[in-house]
Amino acid sequence: MTIGYAVALAAVATVLVMEGPRMQDRVIAHASTNLHNLHQGRLGTLIGSAFVTDAGPIYLWLPGLICILALAELQWHSGRLALTFVLGHIGATLIVGVGTALAIWMHWAPISIARASDVGMSYGTAAVVGALSASIPPRWRVSWMAGWITVGVVSVVCNQTFTEVGHLTALLLGMLAAHTLSLRPPRWSVLRLVLLGFGGLFALMMFSEDAPTLAAALPAAVAVVLVTQWIRLRREPRDQAAIA
Repeated sequence: MTIGYAVALAAVATVLVMEGPRMQDRVIAHASTNLHNLHQGRLGTLIGSAFVTDAGPIYLWLPGLICILALAELQWHSGRLALTFVLGHIGATLIVGVGTALAIWMHWAPISIARASDVGMSYGTAAVVGALSASIPPRWRVSWMAGWITVGVVSVVCNQTFTEVGHLTALLLGMLAAHTLSLRPPRWSVLRLVLLGFGGLFALMMFSEDAPTLAAALPAAVAVVLVTQWIRLRREPRDQAAIA
């Protein structure tokens, strides 16, 4: 799946660049999973939006995306990766859509937000990051989950947009999927650790979106990871004593 999806993203991005900014804007507007398009019955945007991006030059972020998807595919195989990605992409889109509609109805957000562009692979990728918690060694699993949730929450607080809410929602959906799908036991090699490193860096930048948010999210996540590890180390002697 990883190679096929990356090729599709590159092909669409190349065509849009060749067609020019005006065509890019038209395609993004047509493919967006915003309230206007969904209200018009364009349910195909729930799938098509994952193949259209507005995240800047593709060569800057595609390698990182390939790393995180390739790692997940090595751990779970293509079918489970696709299922997790689709769950995050469609699930988070629908949940955010309901939240957006409620915000407009309650006059918390302007009605113009119903036509905001909403395309890309970030929701699906966030779900994959969350689902990878099942493949993280048990002694690091809670720290992994807590760290990424912290990144998501800080991003929501700093940016206060529905996109960040969607990222956090997809992340949580992926974590839920990790405990309902029958995933393979963790198998880690040097290659997979390298993919985890580069893919994790990409995911961190995807969640943060800008330097100020990254500057707040990274230290907060590191602090949470250290605290969870400290708690785990303190509990281990007690657990061993209880078993004895």
